[in-house]
Amino acid sequence: MQKKILSLSVLLLIRCIIYASPVPKNAEEELSGSLKGTVTDSLSNLPLPGATISFPDLKVDAVTDKDGRFFIRSLPNGRFTITVSYVGYRSYVGILTISGATTQDFKLNVAVVENQAVVVTGVSASTQLKHTPVHVSVISEKDLQRSSGTNLLQAIAKVPGVSVITTGPAIAKPSIRGLAYNRVVTLNDGVRQEGQQWGDEHGVEIDEYSAQKIEVLRGPASLMYGSDATGGVINILTNLPVAENTIKANVSGSLNSNNNMQGGYANVAGNINGFNWNAYGSIKSAGDYQNKYDGDVLNSRYNEHNFGGYIGVNKSWGYSHLLLSDYNLHVGMVDGDRDDSGNFVIDGYENTPQLQKGKSPLVPDQNIQHFKAALDNSFNLGNGGRITALIGFQRNQRKEFGDYEAPDVPESYFDLRTINYNAAYQMPFINGWKASLGVNGMSQQNRIRAEEALIPNYRLFDWGIYGIASKTINKTTITGGCGLIAGTSTVS
Repeated sequence: MQKKILSLSVLLLIRCIIYASPVPKNAEEELSGSLKGTVTDSLSNLPLPGATISFPDLKVDAVTDKDGRFFIRSLPNGRFTITVSYVGYRSYVGILTISGATTQDFKLNVAVVENQAVVVTGVSASTQLKHTPVHVSVISEKDLQRSSGTNLLQAIAKVPGVSVITTGPAIAKPSIRGLAYNRVVTLNDGVRQEGQQWGDEHGVEIDEYSAQKIEVLRGPASLMYGSDATGGVINILTNLPVAENTIKANVSGSLNSNNNMQGGYANVAGNINGFNWNAYGSIKSAGDYQNKYDGDVLNSRYNEHNFGGYIGVNKSWGYSHLLLSDYNLHVGMVDGDRDDSGNFVIDGYENTPQLQKGKSPLVPDQNIQHFKAALDNSFNLGNGGRITALIGFQRNQRKEFGDYEAPDVPESYFDLRTINYNAAYQMPFINGWKASLGVNGMSQQNRIRAEEALIPNYRLFDWGIYGIASKTINKTTITGGCGLIAGTSTVS
């Protein structure tokens, strides 16, 4: 059974600049594209200090001061989804029009069961979940923390229609309504995750500790992600900006008594006058897991470490964020015979109690490295529309070792390099209409750098265009769209 042994959130600096240097009233009135107001209890009218005000599309957050007041600078004019949340209260989600210096107060109701602001970001522009006619499931950070699984995808296994294909405790991939492998697209901060996802022993290679939110999109919701998203889309968010003029640090860890897994995670994130960043790192190691049939399953051990974060700027013209991550997994492969007692034995090793206690993978084993860099941009237009543009590069290297006499020489080595791109025009919100037009695709090259070749060397290029529109009439939302996909591939 897995136990979260440490969950410590250290607030280093919060609203210090707001407290120390309040904006003069006259200066606030002169600014255009801003929002100020108060957040209070709906019954007592008492202020709610520390309430969070968020614009998901703009990636802008703010928190209220001790009097429940907030002020957000450098906002574009237009209509945007806004969320207001406070612990112990029902969250508010709605559409707010920003026109010059805007004032808006919010009153929250006490809730016995806390209702989180459920906003979906993976369907073109962000929208409220109840206004999305397609099937979308949202797993919050709290839900992820409550999960007792041994990897990231175990948290989504409880979603109806979703299951997880696992090979040992470290390898997992999603299956949506019976479709998996190349029929499910995994996104990480908007970048399509491209590894060797066609094989049973290949996972999604995303650190479980860094995930802050997961969205599961099914059916028409996956239109904008192409034919590979026939089953659906898993949208994993790891870099969410913190509130303005705030610096936060977090430390957490976990233990698993079955395989003596030990894991730790730390991050520090900040947002000072629109300049924002996040830096995180995690490490995890585990020995052989146990079951009632085999006892210790020899060579089911693994070691994993991951480092990443982002740096960026948010201004009235939009935002630009540079995201980086470097994932490394060294995992053993359970592949051997059984002795007369029914225990696993591996060629070249004598199964002894000392060997079973180790955490260093034995041959056969594999080493997966996944480096990713992406530039995520959003440019606000004067009429309330936006242009979003994202380009990402990732390199996935998978080395498999099978000769215990030459443990450092890979028998198979896949070197996959991918460039992803996505650009879209988000039209202004007019008379209940919300629409997006976009183009996306990728350029990919695979190279075999060892003798064994399960797949050939190849080059692939594909692109697609799509359009999505929705109309909200009272409490009814109608959504429709279309897309076109084309591509070429060359095998050598």
